[in-house]
Amino acid sequence: MEPCIALVDDDKNILTSVSIAMQSEGFATRIYSDAETALKALTEKPADLGIFDIKMPRMDGLELLRQLREKSSMPVIFLTSKDEELDEALGLAMGADDYITKPFSQRLLIARVKAILRRAAYVSADSNGEDQEESEPMIRGRLHMDPARHHVQWNDKKVTLTVTEFLILEALASRPGVIRTRDQLMDAAYQDDVYVDDRTIDSHIKRLRRKFREVDPEFTGIDTLYGAGYRFADD
Repeated sequence: MEPCIALVDDDKNILTSVSIAMQSEGFATRIYSDAETALKALTEKPADLGIFDIKMPRMDGLELLRQLREKSSMPVIFLTSKDEELDEALGLAMGADDYITKPFSQRLLIARVKAILRRAAYVSADSNGEDQEESEPMIRGRLHMDPARHHVQWNDKKVTLTVTEFLILEALASRPGVIRTRDQLMDAAYQDDVYVDDRTIDSHIKRLRRKFREVDPEFTGIDTLYGAGYRFADD
């Protein structure tokens, strides 16, 4: 069966355009223009993945996710019109899988949906005891990354990353000490035909450092080489 994507946004133009884009990629879609209706429907019958706007009247996307998480582990991507770190922190703490800031590329959104569904399918199969091709965990000093399960630990403490952040860190940690340019990190985290500017990568690096420093205030594992790029400093 084709995966089903639930779209929740009070902007009907976004609902229509994203629904068309998802259907063109072979996904089924369910659309909701308010969070309360979506909550009832998704509690009774979860979709394979949800795309929620954060800023909605009455019940916002954060509250929708909070209540949904009481009964469902359905993967969720947030759409937000503002790049607000507080909203991101709250959403990730509640179990959101990724964030995309409006205005966004639909190709990027589709790529993120596919990546999260692949990960969700792996975890589901693994928990049911089905055979899966294992991706070897990556261990770099105090860093432990499990690409198959999207798990990251530093000093044996869990670090919660979005898909984009995970891909950037994986590109850096795969070759410790080697400088990765911003273009190389863009290629690792985004499709070739999706344009993002240098500041987007810089913002992701800033958030990666902040998240690691939450579990280790002395974290210095990502170096900036001004004018060149970034590198992972192997312990």
